[in-house]
Amino acid sequence: MIRSSTALRALALAGAASVLLAACSTASPSDDASSSASSSAKTDPAASCEAGTPSTDPFAIGTMLPLTGTLAYLGPPAIAGANQAITDINAAGGVLDQPAEISTSTDSGDSNDMTVSSNAATQLIDADVPVVLGAESSSVTLNVVDQLTSNCIVEISPANTASSLSGYSSYYYRTAPPDSVQGSALGQQITADGNANVAFLVFNDTYGTGLRDSTQESIESSGGTVVYGGSGEGQEFPPGQTTFSSEVSAAIAADPDAIVILAFDETKSIVPELVAQGWDMSKVYMSDGNTADYSADFEPGTLEGAKGTIPGADASADFKAELAAGYQQSEGQALADYSYAAESYDAVILTALAAQAGGGTDAGTIQANMAAVSGANGGTECTTYADCKTALDAGDDIHYTGPSGIGPFNDDNDPSSASIGVYTFDADNKPVYQTGIEGSVG
Repeated sequence: MIRSSTALRALALAGAASVLLAACSTASPSDDASSSASSSAKTDPAASCEAGTPSTDPFAIGTMLPLTGTLAYLGPPAIAGANQAITDINAAGGVLDQPAEISTSTDSGDSNDMTVSSNAATQLIDADVPVVLGAESSSVTLNVVDQLTSNCIVEISPANTASSLSGYSSYYYRTAPPDSVQGSALGQQITADGNANVAFLVFNDTYGTGLRDSTQESIESSGGTVVYGGSGEGQEFPPGQTTFSSEVSAAIAADPDAIVILAFDETKSIVPELVAQGWDMSKVYMSDGNTADYSADFEPGTLEGAKGTIPGADASADFKAELAAGYQQSEGQALADYSYAAESYDAVILTALAAQAGGGTDAGTIQANMAAVSGANGGTECTTYADCKTALDAGDDIHYTGPSGIGPFNDDNDPSSASIGVYTFDADNKPVYQTGIEGSVG
């Protein structure tokens, strides 16, 4: 049901081309401009947190996931992943012989209205949860990470990719790799497809500009040229914009071989404008923020041949079936997307294992054991909570390798390695997994 990182690498090599990428997770200038301060210039918000007497309370986490806003489509898979993790944890005897639960669920909203996430953070702090799963937007996390971690709450995101979050706080983790890895993969895919001149349509958001900069660096290092929307050109558009005639006209006028769209819900307005202006849609590239199912949004064939990337391994059919069945049962509706579901699942499993390893369900105990259970110190490789718990109970060190395929946490609390999935849109405007590109975080 769950593939180890070793099996994932073998599958990638046995399939289509799998490329080994190496990228450094340093913040770019645009990351620094978008956040209040870079991690290197900032004091750890959790610097005053200390591990006390381990708590024996039942393991309970809170969630801050997008239920409304431009990333609402990513809420269901993250919820499904978290719910399945809790189910599997309890099936294996719980944490410290007590049932685990998601005790408080909140809406993160999006970067268009930061009051939603600020209010959610306050609610989670008042609920005294030791762990918060979320947020999925990097900009939203930058809005609340100080608030959460200064209150000694472990925040673990299944989807944050902004490079400025690397090493941000000792109490902040993520199970998605920084943009440097996805940007390198996306840029190499674009140039490998024979595109020498590239235009960007990118929104002025920490995620958008940070990923653009990493992708641009990859394109240029492969001999390509960015002809519109590049770093420092001031051609980004604000989040939430709904009309794109002038931006699309300017991008096409730059005579690119390919156009990269880095946006969220704005994509649903950009695509029709590209079609209206006669652009070859097979020459469109997207990323995890908009590589989604558009079968209900566009005419059949609109995006056929376009490509996108999503961090994470392609989860097994059995795992997806479990997620879908569990989500249908708990939420009463079908699960249409699986983006970051595996990362959400692994985030919850890792925090539960950290509590089990440390003998306490408090944030300090969990934080102190996160790196170890992820395999940072080696240990017995295990692919399920049940097997890892058995190993811990026997006194062994463990290396949990879950369905997301990430490597152990590094010193910045980032995954040390991750797979980037490459997808091609079919005639129904749905992204179909093609291959995995495995990248390392330097």
